[in-house]
Amino acid sequence: MAVFEILVKGYARILGKHSYVASPNTVLIKEGNKRVLVDPGANIDLLKRALARRRLKPSDIDLIFLTHYHPDHVLNIRLFPKTLICDGYSIYRGDRAEPHPSHYLLDTDIEIVRTPGHSAGHSCLLFDTDKGRCAVAGDVFAWYDNQEPACDLRSLINLSDPFAQDMATLKKTRRRLLEMADWIIPGHGRPFPSPRAKDGQC
Repeated sequence: MAVFEILVKGYARILGKHSYVASPNTVLIKEGNKRVLVDPGANIDLLKRALARRRLKPSDIDLIFLTHYHPDHVLNIRLFPKTLICDGYSIYRGDRAEPHPSHYLLDTDIEIVRTPGHSAGHSCLLFDTDKGRCAVAGDVFAWYDNQEPACDLRSLINLSDPFAQDMATLKKTRRRLLEMADWIIPGHGRPFPSPRAKDGQC
């Protein structure tokens, strides 16, 4: 059983025709004596303050998981020069990459789920909590700040994504992830229950 908290609340705002400001939900998962930080984001000041409020140092994080490599999700890895880095495919120790030995994060019961569509190598984490099975979904689901999320099945599957590499695959990924999880933490926007868990209401 794991517990989690959102250290930095994700945001995404359009600034002009070709510019935007964004950083994702940065999630801390604790399972046993392991601390896993998912998507450290791009706002270094917000992350530093969030860690300080919890009396955590970068060296207290055992593992960083990156759902994908868009800059708004990864820039803050510079705060963690000695921390083990993982994505959905590999474990990185400095310049050495090794495949995961299983479908679970190293020495945990946190499941790695490959979720292509937004980007080809996108992956999510799935784990059990006292509120049910939770997915840290990265940008499988994401909303701009001025969007009001609709959480019925059809709206979630058809949610627009201007950055998606393969929208048809993303829709299949969304359906599969919603069938696997009770709760979803999106890349940008507030957590919501899967339609299978609570009548599709946010």
